[in-house]
Formats: sequence, structure tokens, C-alpha cells
Amino acid sequence: MAVGKPLIIQIVGYQNSGKTTLLCKLVDMAVKEGWRVGTLKHHGHGGRPLLEGQGKDSYKHYAAGATVSAVEGEGTLQLTARVEAGNPEATLELYRQMEIDLILVEGYKGWKYPKVVLLRDQEDVRLLKELEQIVAIISKGNLVISESPYFLREDESNYLSWLGEYMRGHLHE
Repeated sequence: MAVGKPLIIQIVGYQNSGKTTLLCKLVDMAVKEGWRVGTLKHHGHGGRPLLEGQGKDSYKHYAAGATVSAVEGEGTLQLTARVEAGNPEATLELYRQMEIDLILVEGYKGWKYPKVVLLRDQEDVRLLKELEQIVAIISKGNLVISESPYFLREDESNYLSWLGEYMRGHLHE
């Protein structure tokens, strides 16, 4: 598909709020729509994330100091690159060049893209005051939330349907 600029949606929340689970469900939904999807995860736990293929030649290239190291096999490209810390916009630009329809970002709360916020409990509600461009809120339990649209985690079919409509309506704006 990939016509125009991609839709970027962030999935944000504190640790163990269900971000990865929701992101994977959205990827599955979007792929079934025929969209090309890119994902970007913020490794927010400190330190460097573990790299796939350590001990393989492409990783040895990276470990030796290569800025970008890639390996391709059977139509799959695994890319490892050094980027400026705190500037994931460069990664988004790479995704834009790959004719991606939808970019789903896990984390990066400070970014100013549309956000789906996941809340674990009433204490997490404070997060809503820190964020911009909230398009939906999903919580594990029934919380005191005045913003909408607001969904309970157990209402999966409702929030997935709503998010599907949101994505279709905003794709390539």
C-alpha cells in the first residue's frame, strides 16, 4: 500500500502495563488489512538491548564499529545500526524510506505523536497529565477516568475495533 506519509501511533504506559501485547495485536490487525508496518521499541530499562545474532558475522561487523550492519536471507533483512542516543526520529525517517504505512512505537512518552495509554491502576492515572495527543486509554481495572475514549482491558474487541477504525481513518493523512 504505502502511499503518502505513514501513520505513527505510540503505545505508552509504565512497565508491565501490556504495551508489547497490544502492539503485537495491532501489528496483526494492520497486516491483515494489507498494510506495511514498522515498529520501534524504547529500551527504557537502561543499558543496551541485547542484539540478535551475537557471534554471527554481521554482529562481528557491528561490534568492530560499523555504523550499520545487516544480514539478508530469504527476503528478511536484520539491521543493526548505531544511532544518536535520544534521537529516535532518525529511525522513523529510515522507516519512512521503506514505504511503511503504519509505525507503531512502544514507549518514548515524551514524543508528540498520537498515543494509546495503558494504565495498570489508579496510581498510573497521573501519567495522563504528563502526555500529549492521547487518542485512547485502556486500563486493567475500572479507574476514575474523565477522558475518553476509555476502555477496560477486558473489552478487547471494543478497543481493537475502535483502534482499527482510528488507524483506517488516519492512514496517510
